[in-house]
Amino acid sequence: MSIEATIDRYCEAWSNPEPAARAAALAEVWAEGGRYTDPRADARGAEALLDHIAGVLAQRPGARVVRTSVVQQHHGFVRFAWQVIETDGTRLPEGLDIATVGDDGLITQIIGFFGTLPSEVPATG
Repeated sequence: MSIEATIDRYCEAWSNPEPAARAAALAEVWAEGGRYTDPRADARGAEALLDHIAGVLAQRPGARVVRTSVVQQHHGFVRFAWQVIETDGTRLPEGLDIATVGDDGLITQIIGFFGTLPSEVPATG
């Protein structure tokens, strides 16, 4: 599976309202013991991540996650932008994920950030 297909399948796991379909999508791309971290969660293993995704989808029924950038990859690291789209078409601010991928092509870790990077650098002094 290409890295783009892997990431898109991962995004599908965040978008499918059916728990069995989410689990199947994640199982195709997630390494045993993989870790997911964002400002609100730190999940280890597929079951913990699936529980987290279920909680997010319960708060935003029908919302889906779509990749909004190319997938960049080097030395086992991957980055891509994504966005949540609500059922009414409302687009939430983009996020950025940094992933590590094993030699087998499975995601071993995702580190997620919400929103765009601040454009101002704080003064030092």
